[in-house]
Formats: sequence, structure tokens, C-alpha cells
Amino acid sequence: MNYQWYPGHMTKARRMMEENIKLIDLVIEVVDARIPMSSRNPDIDALAKNKARMILLNKSDLSDERLNQAWMAYFQSKGFYVLKINAKTGMGVKQVNGLVAEACKEKIERDKRKGIKNRPVRAMVVGIPNVGKSTFINAYAGKACAKTGNKPGVTKGKQWIRLNKNIELLDTPGILWPKFEDKSVGERLAMIGSMNDEVINLEELALSILRFSVSEYPGSIAERYGIEESEDALAVMEAIAGKRGCLKKGGIVDYEKVAGIILDDFRSGRYGKMTLEKVTQDE
Repeated sequence: MNYQWYPGHMTKARRMMEENIKLIDLVIEVVDARIPMSSRNPDIDALAKNKARMILLNKSDLSDERLNQAWMAYFQSKGFYVLKINAKTGMGVKQVNGLVAEACKEKIERDKRKGIKNRPVRAMVVGIPNVGKSTFINAYAGKACAKTGNKPGVTKGKQWIRLNKNIELLDTPGILWPKFEDKSVGERLAMIGSMNDEVINLEELALSILRFSVSEYPGSIAERYGIEESEDALAVMEAIAGKRGCLKKGGIVDYEKVAGIILDDFRSGRYGKMTLEKVTQDE
């Protein structure tokens, strides 16, 4: 299946970001720690050229800790300031202030030399839909100032948020990019819920999740459902359906219902801590 989703408001959002980037000192990019590369919009690098950069690996409680460390080292080697966080619980969020000061050290010192005092660092928070950008902003600000939701596309406009005398945040809508060159990127985004589920074949997506889990994290499916794992993803799906009572009259498998359970369990981390992509030398 070809995964693509680029609603009209995203074009508008991209234009708005282009117009506002000149006001910005720092770009804080929120990514999903389960897919650190696939959840990065490649357009952001061009947009944020010559700006201080920070990457927050959010939902790091759901991802493989060994790979969290590998991805942190990778992004640091590319010149990013990096932190792993869990915006929902607030884990790591208190460390953001110190990292902002470090990332914007040159700017702060330059202001001092010019006699400019107390000009706050202006940071643009960017991220694709459903990586937890608004949840991070609310945790960072300590109050609910950004709309949140577990559906992609909740933030539609921009808003400035004054955190304290040292930092102002510009919240921006989550934007994808018009075309995924690598179809596996689209599939990974669909797996974590960064696309509208209504435009996706959920049964096919659930089969991809099962194939990945059995191959990369053997035992996770067997433990969750008390079934035997095999490389035949359809047989595994049907076994889960039997265990969870996803059957219609006459014992026919309700594929839609069982796919919903698989997706929900995977996205909620009930299969254990998983990361869908590894750092490779040619990244």
C-alpha cells in the first residue's frame, strides 16, 4: 500500500513557518523516538538553515533504550542538541531550559556585547502530526496553552507562548511533506498514528506491525496474546482474533476489529519498548 496524507492546511502552515523563521533564534524539533528519522520532516533542515537546532526524542518511554542512545549519539554527531523526553509524564522536560541556554549561548553573548539585556530567546517548535508537540509545550510551559489530541492535525494555526523572561515559543501546526520518496517512511508514520487512519488500510498496516514485531522483537506478540508466533502474519492475526473474540457469526474472523486491537496495543507500547528504525552508517 502507498501511504500518503497531505491535507490543504499543511501548505498554508509551511508558508507561515517560512515567513516567521527570520524572527527565530532556535528551532526545537519534536520527533517520535520510535521512528527518529521517519518522523523528521526533511523540509525543516532547509527551513532552519543557520539557526540553532535541538531535537527532542519524545515518547522515549515507548522506544528501545539501546536505540535511544544510538540515535542521540547520531544526532549529536550532526550538530544537534539532543534530549530524550516523555512529554506526557514530564520526564526530561526540566532539562530543556539548560539545553536552550547551551544551544543559544552565542546569541546570548552577542546580545550582551551589544548591550541588549533580557531579550528572550525565540524558539519555534516544529514536528510532524501526533509526535506530542503540543503535549511537550504544555509540559514545558506548565500549563495547558497548546491544544492537544491523539489525532493528527489538532494545531491548525500559530501561537506565541511566553514561558518566562528568557524564552518565547512559537507553536506551529504539525506538517508532513507532500511526497514520501521511500514508501517505508509512510508506513512507519502510519504505524505510530501520524496519518489520518481513515485514509489507510488498517488490516494491511496491522499485518506490517506483526511482521516487524515477530522479526525484530521475537516473543513480544506471543507474550501479549498467549499465542504461537510465526512468520505467517495472517495466521498470527487470526490467532489473535480467536483469543480476543474478534469473530463474526460462523466463526469468521472480524479482520477490522482485530486490526484495531493490534494497532492500539502497538501504539500504546503493550508489546514492550520498540524502535522501528536503526542508525545505519549511511544515514
